[in-house]
Amino acid sequence: MRLGRCAAAAGRTNALTFVRLYRTIQTVLDAARQDGKMKLKQLSELLGLSPTTVSRALNGYPEVSEKTRRRVLEAARAFSYQPSSSAKRLATGQSLTIGHVLTVGRHMTIDPHFADFIAGAGETYARMGYDMLISVVPKSEEERVYRGFASSGKVDGIILHEPRVSEPRIPLLAELGLPFIVHGRSDEHAEGYSWLDVNNRRCFRRAAEFLMDLGHRRIALLNGIEEMNFAARRRAGYLDAHAARALASDPAIIFHDEMNEPNGHERARALLSSALPPTAIMTSSVLQALGVLRAVQEAGLRPGRDVSVVTHDDQLSFLQNPGAVPIFTATRSSIREAGRRCAELVIGLSTDPGSGPVTELWEAELVVGTSTGPA
Repeated sequence: MRLGRCAAAAGRTNALTFVRLYRTIQTVLDAARQDGKMKLKQLSELLGLSPTTVSRALNGYPEVSEKTRRRVLEAARAFSYQPSSSAKRLATGQSLTIGHVLTVGRHMTIDPHFADFIAGAGETYARMGYDMLISVVPKSEEERVYRGFASSGKVDGIILHEPRVSEPRIPLLAELGLPFIVHGRSDEHAEGYSWLDVNNRRCFRRAAEFLMDLGHRRIALLNGIEEMNFAARRRAGYLDAHAARALASDPAIIFHDEMNEPNGHERARALLSSALPPTAIMTSSVLQALGVLRAVQEAGLRPGRDVSVVTHDDQLSFLQNPGAVPIFTATRSSIREAGRRCAELVIGLSTDPGSGPVTELWEAELVVGTSTGPA
């Protein structure tokens, strides 16, 4: 900062006052440079305002005049001021934390799909200055944890995972008044709450019809646990495709299991060694598809030639190989991106409770890989 330029800008300010102002500014800036980060107190000294006024201006309190608010925001931008989480918590009365509750033994706690979702949500939390609180409890303790969150103020909102076809947690969270968003949705509760979901029914119908267009008529389905809403919708889409083509579906080749590699392998091995094996297999997870691929190769068959495989959600981080032809034909929807978006939505609901409910239905992309071919 040049003293001459500052004096010209000061206009009628007398020299002594200006020198004192200049020294104050320099002291503040030197302290900020030493710490590597400007603090609220330093910003308030720079502006000649109280820390409370600066904090309230930054957090949009209505009692701060628009002129003062603009002045504070311009200074914050100019000096790259970032409010600390603790200061923001005190100013807003919020915890700046979003809660996730998982039950002991539930497959999601070790599922790479969940890890990708949390990684995406974590990116949003870091960008917006929030923390996450993951509580892992026995199933019998789940309601107690939600009630504890509501009474203690530990979290500003909840992301609810793995909704069932009949989902009792939705009315519970609505009763508790906690802002929440469901990753998925429940058929039993059609409206009145916020959710983000993939159009599971449509994407599985599309995948089945893709196989039928290739000449496949006997198509097995390795699905998720039957009580989960996404699994029910995917099965419905698979059956829709059969009905549209006037093809009979065989319940004997429809399975509902934990979505992991061993289950995919076991089911595929039994199917391929049966008297009437399928010519194509659809799976609800790429983990199941990896097990299917192992069984196909063990049987001396070629994926995409002898047996076709279509899966869902092949975009897990540890499987990415940019630029390469995909191994699997898949209905693709990024779980990591869903995590980012769910986090944004629940933070929006927590800061503006009157804005909900919000709903988003995402369509999946069908990506053709090397695992499919003519029957």
